[in-house]
Amino acid sequence: MSGQVINAAYPASVPTPPSPIVPAEWTHEEPGEAEPVALADASAAAADFDTLREAVSAQAVPATVDRELKCLATGIYFESKGEPLHGQLAVAEVILNRARSGRFPSDVCKVLTQRGQFSFVRGGRLPGVATSRASWRTAVAVAQVARQRLWESDAPDALFFHARHVSPSWNRAKVAMLGNHIFYR
Repeated sequence: MSGQVINAAYPASVPTPPSPIVPAEWTHEEPGEAEPVALADASAAAADFDTLREAVSAQAVPATVDRELKCLATGIYFESKGEPLHGQLAVAEVILNRARSGRFPSDVCKVLTQRGQFSFVRGGRLPGVATSRASWRTAVAVAQVARQRLWESDAPDALFFHARHVSPSWNRAKVAMLGNHIFYR
């Protein structure tokens, strides 16, 4: 028992790590890339960016968000806010890929509200979002990047995903593991 203190006082407060905790080896992110981003004043045209973070940061939240962009951003927000940007972009790609596939509704909003597909949807309705939050602005920016194809997703052909803690009995080809999600064709 040498070196062990038995009656030591407890610290006044115990630091709490940020949530969710994602081991670095689960993602391809650069350090600090999961932090909320400050958005630029003007939207970027289809330009070359060195990092996904730059592409997202170059996007501005439009004064009025069109219906499809709002739905896409809502899906990103509820499925992956707090995830690394690459994970958020992959979630956006799944939603867009479904709308383009011919196997799902061709409308982004209908893809999200299709029965039994997204756990945050209740009664076929998308929940409201606190649009003043930094995570909402990031979701809108990621939605713009995905919609304008300004950055290549690490799960470009994915049509499905689930959280790592879920074990569905799917027989699908796995294409990526990003943040807390696994993506499939």
